[in-house]
Amino acid sequence: MNKEVSDIGLVGLAVMGENLVLNMESKGFHVSVFNRTVEKVDKFINGRGKGKNIYGARTMEEFIASLKRPRKVFLMVKAGQAVDDFIEKLLPYLEPGDVIIDGGNTHFPDTARRTAYVESKGLLYIGTGVSGGEEGALKGPSMMPGGSKTAWPLVKPIFQGICAKVEDGSPCCDWVGENGAGHFVKMVHNGIEYGDIQLICECYQIMKDYLGMSNEEMHEVFAEWNKGDLNSYLIEITRDILAKKDEEGKYVLDYILDTAGQKGTGKWTAISALDQGVPLTLIGEAVFARCLSAQKEERVAASTILNGPKGNKFTGDKKAFLEDLRKALFAAKVVSYAQGYALMRAAAKEYGWNLNYGGIALMWRGGCIIRSVFLGKIKEAFDKNPAIANILLDPYFSEKLADAQNGWRNVVAQAVVNGIPAPTLTSALEYYDGYRCDRLPANMLQAQRDYFGAHTYERTDKSRGEFFHTNWTGHGGDTVAGTYIA
Repeated sequence: MNKEVSDIGLVGLAVMGENLVLNMESKGFHVSVFNRTVEKVDKFINGRGKGKNIYGARTMEEFIASLKRPRKVFLMVKAGQAVDDFIEKLLPYLEPGDVIIDGGNTHFPDTARRTAYVESKGLLYIGTGVSGGEEGALKGPSMMPGGSKTAWPLVKPIFQGICAKVEDGSPCCDWVGENGAGHFVKMVHNGIEYGDIQLICECYQIMKDYLGMSNEEMHEVFAEWNKGDLNSYLIEITRDILAKKDEEGKYVLDYILDTAGQKGTGKWTAISALDQGVPLTLIGEAVFARCLSAQKEERVAASTILNGPKGNKFTGDKKAFLEDLRKALFAAKVVSYAQGYALMRAAAKEYGWNLNYGGIALMWRGGCIIRSVFLGKIKEAFDKNPAIANILLDPYFSEKLADAQNGWRNVVAQAVVNGIPAPTLTSALEYYDGYRCDRLPANMLQAQRDYFGAHTYERTDKSRGEFFHTNWTGHGGDTVAGTYIA
């Protein structure tokens, strides 16, 4: 086939790839598909894609020849070496001005590297986060594209045509920034997702083990929570999970082994935060909670050896405590997003990206896993003050956290007293208290560093940037260590 008919081509017919193709076709775009295993092309064309404006190519030459110029090739293959391999396979067939798009969960430094490489060949490159799972891919995902800016107008009608829309019709997709910016924002999205999921899990365990609630009672609580400030996709699916029974009438949730998997994006977020010196404490705890869950056999053995509280059942006002728990969950979620935005701000400065923070909140309003009502409030916060240092300082959020504070502290205290692990609810409160503290004990820390390593310190009665050393033992020298920050 030599006739150029397709608006875009997609490589990789796994679940996400298939659903994106069907989404694009349903929005009026003609799509060509290719897969390394040709049998998948035939199966798709004769199955879900039958009778639609989808062209199944069986060779790379045939695939490229079917695309309108400038060609747009969307890769939905496994992140890592497979992306590099397909880029090399595509390059001989493409020409200057053509666009290669990577829609996988790629680590942002790889996208930055590939953007530079593909541009050196005269082509354009986009690395885009795609969130929403298989349902989002089919019905409208959230998309976060970055890379070669001149490529954006070429794909904008397709991307914004297939993505989710919010109430006023605004698309949950816009240009994020240069080189790896799109995949960085998707990485932070996934890190926040880790935090949101773990927070909900901790609330579930507190309800189950401390309040002694049944699955049906918890289902009703999450259903109620989903009507207010906590309205979100993850609260919604938690509601549904709690009510799901198998064919024998047993709750499915009760028979799922308590070991969590992960694909690495949460870990990348935490590592990036360490690199940037940003306290991403909640997401870090969420990653470690999954690691701890995976140590199932060790935990079972430890449970027979290590002592804790007797696990007293709750005897107070359950309705009042559930309200405290709701407020604690909301407040901790706000902290999670605040930390994520702080990381994006630090990375933008480091890599020279001009990120639109309010626009990112809008992109996350629909289609994606962390979509929630209060993202609209984050957008409003940045619309009012684009330079705000931390969203906790926005009046809406500072007032909400002030209102939640007593309940939040009560929940954390009861979890600690009763030996129920709540690492993210607790770390969020610790961050809140640390961030609002005008004097932390780092003066002692710095004195210790100067004592054992002559690392110097600044003084409260001198100008910032002046460094001093004390001969703490009386027999040290005057030589001091550098004041660099790793």
